[in-house]
Amino acid sequence: MIKKLLPIILALIGTGAGIGAGIMLKPAPPPEAEVAAVDCVAPAGDVAHTTVEAASPEEASPITNEYVKLTNQFIVPVMGDERVQALVVASLSVEVTQGMTETVYAREPKLRDVFLQIMFDHANIGGFNGSFTAGQRMDILRSALLDGARSVLGSEARDVLITEIARQDV
Repeated sequence: MIKKLLPIILALIGTGAGIGAGIMLKPAPPPEAEVAAVDCVAPAGDVAHTTVEAASPEEASPITNEYVKLTNQFIVPVMGDERVQALVVASLSVEVTQGMTETVYAREPKLRDVFLQIMFDHANIGGFNGSFTAGQRMDILRSALLDGARSVLGSEARDVLITEIARQDV
């Protein structure tokens, strides 16, 4: 009887401990901005009217970027003499202006297609041979990927980050 109840008891204890840890480690809410009280009564007599122009959005807050990690890795074959010589596996993220995350995910199939074609072309010109992580070779690949991202997302694409890259010889 105990053998049957032990897994259930352990699951309940683990769930309770997880919930308790989550509550205890919950970050504090951000402090509310304090608002100073302002006397809104105009003085008697002549009142001068002035207009205040609102600051442009660029002046009000700086443009912040978001980093969108593409869901799956890219696998690129490196061809040798009529056979696959190696496989390159890469993970990419796209830096976009704030609010574009959903757009990136909505256009991800097209974005993946463009990125794969660029990486296939890079492999075909020998970009993944030898010292493929050298600065100049990576700059060429990043530049091509950014051009591809801009062809799909427009000027909202700020950069393409190669977050992981590995080559496995077969």
